[in-house]
Amino acid sequence: MFEVNKTIEEINEKIKKGEAVVVNAEEMIDIVEKEGFVGAAKKVDVVTTGTFGTMCSSGALINFGHTSPKIKASKVWLNDVEAYGAIAAVDCYLGATAVKEGDPLNAVHPGRFEYGGGHVIEDLIARKPVKLIAEGYTTDCYPAKHIEMEITIDDLRQATLMSPRNAYQNYSVAVNSTGKTIYTYMGVLKPNFANATYSSSGQLSPLLNDPFYLTIGIGTRIFLGGGVGYVIYHGTQHNPDEERNKRGVPKTGAGAIAVMGDMKQMNPDFVKGASILGYGASLSIGVGIPIPILNEEMAFFTSVRDEEIDAYIFDYGHDYPLKIDNNYGLTNYKELRSGFITVNGKKVPTAPLSSYVGAMKVAETLKQWIMDKKFYLTRPSMNLPTSKDYKPLKYLKQYEKGL
Repeated sequence: MFEVNKTIEEINEKIKKGEAVVVNAEEMIDIVEKEGFVGAAKKVDVVTTGTFGTMCSSGALINFGHTSPKIKASKVWLNDVEAYGAIAAVDCYLGATAVKEGDPLNAVHPGRFEYGGGHVIEDLIARKPVKLIAEGYTTDCYPAKHIEMEITIDDLRQATLMSPRNAYQNYSVAVNSTGKTIYTYMGVLKPNFANATYSSSGQLSPLLNDPFYLTIGIGTRIFLGGGVGYVIYHGTQHNPDEERNKRGVPKTGAGAIAVMGDMKQMNPDFVKGASILGYGASLSIGVGIPIPILNEEMAFFTSVRDEEIDAYIFDYGHDYPLKIDNNYGLTNYKELRSGFITVNGKKVPTAPLSSYVGAMKVAETLKQWIMDKKFYLTRPSMNLPTSKDYKPLKYLKQYEKGL
């Protein structure tokens, strides 16, 4: 079927011998233009991808070890940010969007800084001291009611970044047609189409370079937050049936991955707590996935350009999230990265919530790891689903009426 046929095992052997040709996704575009799909597939073994942006559905699974006397910690706080403690005696899950008690969640006090779970995760990875408070009811085997101490990540038994939804395949562009400023997870949207925001690294983005998940699945080894991580499942809200263009690229979110990795190996350069005005806290993470060039089909997919990646423009002032069938048409990432798009006949400035520079740093770091024989590819034990088997919830009538 294909003129070029390689296996992951063969590519790993080339990596081991220092013979593998590794390029980032931006470089692959030029190689395919010069060599064609078959020529590029013969020449290139691995294409590295990257994305670095806010990923609200992130968090950390933490085990802080037994104290003396022991405690069954049902409530836990880290730097006054509450974590979910009802897992086991000294396990907790800290969500990136949890906010420090007393910090605002709206724009009433725009001068105040919002500190949340994402910032705690960054502080831990940066090996800064963090205040731990835990409370629990007493039992014969867990007699303590309260503990309070200062810890660093090195004091923890385990600290695992475990995110149910990261690295969205694509995302919509946000605008606001109303007469007032609105505050969203897509940032501050000014009135009357005064700005537009977007969140993807486009041609560098991992799932846009493997749009049908031919090489990405459960068990895929990835770059995660400056360390090594793994895809552990398809992400929550994974929706692969979304409309796609001739390149196979979806025009909205579509795919997503659930990921896991050891925070003790991570680098704070690639994990940043975020504060989004009027919305709350989040976490920006660098995620990179190596794409093995097994054949010319993968060369085709990994040479996708920004201008071939479409995204719908949605009005967050009126239509989102209740009427997502109403939109202001399509734009593409070349237009978005130019700094302006046209919406409803108006020239609108654009701003990213993700960093292309950061995404390139992820892709280049991963590329160097492979070339230095520090990172090898894995064959997924199961590929991500390419179809969905669920129905969306129906909206409540009062919301359909706009109440």
